[in-house]
Amino acid sequence: MTSRKSTSRSPHEAVFSFTYADVETAGRVHAAIAPEVGDIEGDRTRTRLDRDGATLEVHVDADDLVALRAGLNTWATLVEVAEDAGGLADAA
Repeated sequence: MTSRKSTSRSPHEAVFSFTYADVETAGRVHAAIAPEVGDIEGDRTRTRLDRDGATLEVHVDADDLVALRAGLNTWATLVEVAEDAGGLADAA
């Protein structure tokens, strides 16, 4: 996993990038967490998922740094749970 700060219209944005051994693994993690995008967002955060081959990116936009930190913690945990549940923890 890597993270980087990126530009957006929100005051704060961060991106987690997860690269897996193959496209299928990235697709399974993406499919596991994608339903959460609309369900767990708050008034101060927005999330977008992008996948390019074996790389999954989680973009979290926030109105303030507290919301950004909370959003990043939430999404990192969701990815970790999806990897663990799918037996993929060692595949990343």
